[in-house]
Amino acid sequence: MSLLLQINPSDNVAVARQPIAAGTVLETGPLATDVPAGHKIALRPIPAGGVIRKYGFAIGLATRDIAAGEHVHEHNVRSGLGADTVLAYTGSPSIPADRAAASLGPATFLGYRRPDGSVGTRNELWIINTVACVNVPAERIARLAAEKFVRPGSNIDGVQSFSHPYGCSQLGDDLVHTQKILAGLARHPNAGAVLVLGLGCENNQMRAQLEAIGATTPGRIQFFNAQEVGDEIEEGLVRMEKLAAYAGRFKREPVPVSSLVLGMKCGGSDGFSGITANPLVGRVSDWLTAAGGTAILTEVPEMFGAEEPLLSRAASREVFDQGLAMINGFKDYFRSHNEPIGENPSPGNRAGGITTLEDKSLGCVQKGGRASIAQIAGYGDPAKPGLGGLCLVNAPGNDGVSCTAMTAAGAHAILFTTGRGTPLGVPVPTIKIASNHDLAERKKTWIDFDASPVLTPGVSIDEVARELIATVIAIASGQRQARNEINGFREITLWKDGVTL
Repeated sequence: MSLLLQINPSDNVAVARQPIAAGTVLETGPLATDVPAGHKIALRPIPAGGVIRKYGFAIGLATRDIAAGEHVHEHNVRSGLGADTVLAYTGSPSIPADRAAASLGPATFLGYRRPDGSVGTRNELWIINTVACVNVPAERIARLAAEKFVRPGSNIDGVQSFSHPYGCSQLGDDLVHTQKILAGLARHPNAGAVLVLGLGCENNQMRAQLEAIGATTPGRIQFFNAQEVGDEIEEGLVRMEKLAAYAGRFKREPVPVSSLVLGMKCGGSDGFSGITANPLVGRVSDWLTAAGGTAILTEVPEMFGAEEPLLSRAASREVFDQGLAMINGFKDYFRSHNEPIGENPSPGNRAGGITTLEDKSLGCVQKGGRASIAQIAGYGDPAKPGLGGLCLVNAPGNDGVSCTAMTAAGAHAILFTTGRGTPLGVPVPTIKIASNHDLAERKKTWIDFDASPVLTPGVSIDEVARELIATVIAIASGQRQARNEINGFREITLWKDGVTL
């Protein structure tokens, strides 16, 4: 097996499958320096100013002449990103359902049908706080309620509260964004019932938060302000008893896979993420969308440099225009803070072999597979269930913010690929997929699935995708928990971009 992997025939760089020592004789000749696994090596001479190609697309420009066989990374490559993306709409694609992908997994899973027609993969009691001031009381109510109501035969899978630092001293759109995310969580079908807990004097008044949540099934939501009762813990437990009685009537039953909404996320990526884990999740996306379900992509800054292959799949001119406006609008956001557009790859990304934002983005968007883009959703807006395609959600790449945004948009679980590893988890199962075997072995308490067999000779990506889909179905059906659930890693992170009073 070659030590190098050329991803696309047009690429002028290849990726080191494993660490390669200086002096090793490759197809390009003797290697002059050590090259870590996941890093790039030039397949042929590249002149100064020449385009570096990976995945079949430009990932940057050579800052000097690069010889064949030379290590290609930050020392000799720069990003080519700059101005707004300009793309021409070429017509609505007709992308038929991938029948091969549709056969990768089952047609049903075991879920909870809700009265409003939605489906949950968990039947939990959630506490949503209007403001940070009641974080600690909410956590105590959740802990005591779990001791009382989560028991065999209760049908309650758990009790969770989600602390956050906002809800007061916010104005305008900043406050509206907080309300929209909290509302999306309150509406989430994985919550069989919800307690909305307020303080009473905050900017995010209870009435406004309930209006953001909208109409819900009678009995599903209880709410009160802590300032208006004698003992908020006792009052909270009284309300939780009513919610437990309401949620306890739901039981799992077979429901179609088309009801599933899955968020696709990468974090702590390395040079293998765009080769193993992300394309693997892309096949899961193909399976889900072919079955009529919804896959969500976000991390808008990690679409910079990958706009062409991504937006070429827009299902209509309207969707194309919305998607392009979202990406260019995010560039305006960077410029409004005097930040460079291409300053994205983290120190961990770079150590793992990712050189530029284009390099990162072209690997990132592969999590969306080949399905058409059918919806563009704003931050805090819901993704349409039963979409049969992709929904792009407007949110940054930050792991906590983007995963929370996809959860609020309705994701039942997050398929989270990683090359460096992270324990992060959000309110829904956060399924960690390692891009390399070393991580999968070293952090077994974090990782749910090892994507590295994708590179094993004789193993097809569809074989590995079947195994991952089986894992997703088992977790969605409650037959096993994701590692973040086992570890108790459940949190939310809100995107704040306004003044604090």
